[in-house]
Amino acid sequence: MPAFGSFSLLVALVLSAYSLLAGAVALRMLATGNRVAVSPERLAETARRAGIGSFVAATCAAFALVWAAFTNDFSVAYIAEHSNRALDIKYKFAALWSGQEGSLLLWAWLLTAYGFVLRVRHKVDVTLTAYASTILAGIQVFFFLLINFPATPFSLVQGPVPPDGNGLNPLLQYAEMVIHPPMLYLGYVGFSVPFAFALGALMMRYPGEKWIHITRRWTMVTWLFLTVGIFLGMHWAYNVLGWGGYWGWDPVENASLMPWLTGTAFLHSVMMQEKRGMMKSWNVWLIFSTFLLAILGTLLTRSGLVSSVHAFAQSPIGTWFWVFFVIVLAICIFTYILNRDHLKSEHHLESLVSRESSFLFNNLVLLVACLTILWGTFYPVLSEFFQGQKATLVGAYYNVIAVPIGVFLLFLTGIGPLLAWRSTSMRSIRKNFVTPSIAALVVAIGVIPFGVHPWTIVTAGEQGSFYAWITFTLAAFVVTAIFAEFFRGARVIQGHTGRSLLGSVVQLTRRNTRRYGGYLVHFGVVLIFIGISGQAFNQSKEMTMSFRQSMTIGPYRIQCMDFSQDSNANYDTEFALLDVYRNGHKVTRLAPELRLYAASQQPLTVVANHSTPAWDLYVIYAGKDAATGQPVIKAFLNPLVMWIWIGVLITILGTGIALIPNLSAALAAQRSRVTAAIPEEVVTAGKAGD
Repeated sequence: MPAFGSFSLLVALVLSAYSLLAGAVALRMLATGNRVAVSPERLAETARRAGIGSFVAATCAAFALVWAAFTNDFSVAYIAEHSNRALDIKYKFAALWSGQEGSLLLWAWLLTAYGFVLRVRHKVDVTLTAYASTILAGIQVFFFLLINFPATPFSLVQGPVPPDGNGLNPLLQYAEMVIHPPMLYLGYVGFSVPFAFALGALMMRYPGEKWIHITRRWTMVTWLFLTVGIFLGMHWAYNVLGWGGYWGWDPVENASLMPWLTGTAFLHSVMMQEKRGMMKSWNVWLIFSTFLLAILGTLLTRSGLVSSVHAFAQSPIGTWFWVFFVIVLAICIFTYILNRDHLKSEHHLESLVSRESSFLFNNLVLLVACLTILWGTFYPVLSEFFQGQKATLVGAYYNVIAVPIGVFLLFLTGIGPLLAWRSTSMRSIRKNFVTPSIAALVVAIGVIPFGVHPWTIVTAGEQGSFYAWITFTLAAFVVTAIFAEFFRGARVIQGHTGRSLLGSVVQLTRRNTRRYGGYLVHFGVVLIFIGISGQAFNQSKEMTMSFRQSMTIGPYRIQCMDFSQDSNANYDTEFALLDVYRNGHKVTRLAPELRLYAASQQPLTVVANHSTPAWDLYVIYAGKDAATGQPVIKAFLNPLVMWIWIGVLITILGTGIALIPNLSAALAAQRSRVTAAIPEEVVTAGKAGD
C-alpha cells in the first residue's frame, strides 16, 4: 500500500503539471489566434480531463494513507509516528492530518476535489473556467511537489518495523478534532477557487461582474467552512486545553482569523460592485489577500517561525512556502498593473449616509483588524530580526485594540441594513432608527442594576464592564432593527395574501434569500458578541479538596464526593467526582479527569462543564497536591458562553438560506426545465393554435 500511495502521488503531480502546461498553452493560443496541429479547444479539454484525473490519483493516495492507519502498517514512518494499535477507530481518520505530511496530503486532496467540481461544471463559462482551472493546476503542482519530495507521507521506517506506534497526539483525541481540521482546511483550500476566478478574470480582462456571480456561492460556502472550522477550534480549546477560555490569540488561531476577516470584507464589498460597479480593484485585492493569508496560515504551522500549541515542528519546507508565496504575490501584482485600467469604478460614493459608505467603513475596520493581528503575530519574528531578541505581544495587546474594533463592527452591523443605496433621507432615518434606538436605550439603562455599567473600561488588557455595556446596548439596537425588517416585510405579504405572520416571514425570506439570510447571519454574529462580552464577568477559584470538602463559586457549591484513578490500553486517568449544588439543591455531578497516554506519555485535561444560558460552571482536575495527595480542583464561572455556540448555529443557518436561490428564480428555472422537456412540435402546434 505505501508503494501504491507513492505512485498515486506521482501520477497526481504529472497530471497536475500537464493540466497547467496544456491549459496555459491552449489559453495562449486562444488569446493570440495562433493554431497549430492541435486545436486549442481540444488541448484545453485534455487539460481539463487531466485536472479531473489528478483528483482520482489524490483520492487513491489519501485512501492509501488512511488504510495504512486502519491496518496498523507501522512500516510507514508517518503511521508509526502518529498512530498506535490501541487508538480508537474514529481517531484513525485523524491520523491523516495529525502530522505535517498527512495534513499537506489533505490540503492537496481537498484542492483537487474543489478543482474536480469546478472542472465538471466548466460549461457555466468555458473560457473563464479554463483560466481558473489552469491557475488551480498551478497551485496543485506546488502541493504535489511538496508531498512527492520533501514531505512525502509514505516514507518507510529505517530499520526494524516497530511493533506499535507512538500514538496520536492526545490533544487530537477529542471527537471534534475529527471534524475541526477538515473544516478549517475546506475553508483555507476553498479560497483558492474564487482566487483563481478573480486572477483569471483579470488576466482575460473579463467584461462585467459575471465572475463575481459565478464565484459568490463558492466564496460563501468556503467562508462558511472556515467559520465552522474556527469556532470548532474555539470549542475544542475550551473543552480540551483546560485554561478556562476559548481564544488565546495564539499565532495559529490568528492565522485562521485573518483570511476570515478579509473574506468577510470581500462578501460585503462585492455587493457594491454588483449594485453600483464600485470598488473593483478593492475586491480583486481582497480576494488575492484572502488566498495569500490562507497560504500564510499554512506556512506558520510548518516554518517554525512562531510557537504554538497547534504548530508542527520546524521544517525546511517553510522555505518552499515562502518561495511559493512570493511567486503568487508577484503574479498578482504584475497582472494587476497590466490590467488595472480594466478595473475603473463606474460610480463614486455620493453620500456618507448611505449603504455604500457603511460597506466601505465595514471593509476598512475589518482590514485594520486584520493588519493589527498580522502585526501582533509576526512581532516576535520582526523583533528578533531587528533587535536580536524575540519578544511576544500578549493578549493584552490584542484585547485593547480588537475589543473597540469589534464594538464598532457591531455598530455597523446595525446601521448598514437601515441605510439606502446612494443616499439616505432624513425621513428614512427617522422611520428606521427610532424603534431600534428606543430598544437600545431601554437595555442600556436596564442592565445597569445587574452590574453592567459604562464606568469600568478596559485596563491592562482586561475587559471591564464598559465594553459589555456597549455590546448589550448595540445588540439591542441591531436585533430590533433586524426583527423590524422581517416584521415590516411580513406584514405587507400578510396584507396581500392573508397568510399567518409566520408564514409571511417564510414567504418573505424565500423571495429574497440573500438579503434575509444575511440578516440571520448578522443576528448570529450579535449573539456571538453577547457571548464574548461575558468575559468581563468571569470568575475563577482553585483549592485542594479532601473528601466531602466544598468550594463555593458564584451561586454554586461544589462538594468533592470521591477521587480515584483508572486505566485502559490507551491511557491512565485520575479523576474526581464532584456534586454541584445551587440553593441547596443538587444540580449535577461533574467528573473532571487528568489522563496520561501510554504511547506518548503526554497528559490531557478532560474538562467537566455544566452549561446554561446564563453561565458555564467549568471545572478541571489540576492533579494532586504533592504534600497531601488530594486533588487540586480549579473552577471557572464563565457567563454567557453558550450564546457563542448558539450564535454560530444561527450563522450557519443564515448562510445556508442565503445560498438557496430566490423563490422567483427557482420557479423560473423550473418553468425553463419544463419547457425544455416539451417536444418542439408540441410547442409549435400550440403557437399555431394561438
